[in-house]
Amino acid sequence: MSNGRALVTGGCGFVGRRFVKRLVEDGFHVTVVDDLSTGRAPENWPDPVRLGSDQLRDVSWEIRDVREWIGGARPQFDLVVHLAAVVGGRMNIEGDPLSVATDLAIDATLFNWLVSGPGPRPKTLYFSSSAAYPIGLQTRERSVLLSEEMIDFADGLGVPDMTYGWSKLTGEFLARHAAASYGLDVVIYRPFSGYGEDQDFTYPFPSVVRRVGRREDPVIVWGSGEQGRDFIYIADVVEAVLASMNELESAEALNLATGRRVSFFDLARTACDVIGHEGMVANDPDRPEGVFSRVGDPSRMLGFFEPRTSLRQGIEIVHRYQVDHGLL
Repeated sequence: MSNGRALVTGGCGFVGRRFVKRLVEDGFHVTVVDDLSTGRAPENWPDPVRLGSDQLRDVSWEIRDVREWIGGARPQFDLVVHLAAVVGGRMNIEGDPLSVATDLAIDATLFNWLVSGPGPRPKTLYFSSSAAYPIGLQTRERSVLLSEEMIDFADGLGVPDMTYGWSKLTGEFLARHAAASYGLDVVIYRPFSGYGEDQDFTYPFPSVVRRVGRREDPVIVWGSGEQGRDFIYIADVVEAVLASMNELESAEALNLATGRRVSFFDLARTACDVIGHEGMVANDPDRPEGVFSRVGDPSRMLGFFEPRTSLRQGIEIVHRYQVDHGLL
């Protein structure tokens, strides 16, 4: 499919930028649609994903809401990477739940557009979320490795995480119907806690690393500090998707995870060790923490790709970027 045409919705966001650069490197001409509500304008893309002048010739920019753009002419694409969404860290998920529900409208508009009109339908990658998994499997009393079959549309569903989880679960349901009823070749990805050097500070990984890099004492983590997440480096996310997208059945879901549980205390203490900070680590119980344990079963993903970046390596990458760019 190299040398084809790709559409990346939300292509100026943290994940989208990575896909745009990688697809251009693979020979695609990429159309980016992003309203910049959270993404960065192309001229402000950071070092890891900045496009060279020759690469910029292979990108078309549509700086507007994807729903507005879809209402215009219908270009033909070989690949669609759907990342456009209202996103944010835990504070946004819990503090502004109705804004996140906008994702329902975005997904419905996109899927209707993909299955309408003449011509072949593009290969579509739908990015769901680990927030779609039942929160009853992520408690202090009962926490398990979350495997793909634990979301079962045919035999009852658990309650996902807040409106963001509900919107992504609904998006998966739409993807399944687009495949079954309209023949759309769509695969579903459930990323866990992706991180990277150019990620926004509303997310925990770069924020904790920055607190350590600033030699704060104590280094504060939110909630109990005992809550655990499955942190996976963004480059590993992208490579896992590219390695698997043509191997999965239509409407099949795949976790993007390491299978390793890291508590927020563990993250801060490991960062202290990597960076060389001897400060204390403490928690702020008045800050939200979300579910107690969210860790993905990577077994299916490992059939296509094995993550290459360890937690310590990831901390070093993020810290070095923050130092070099004056972010401490």
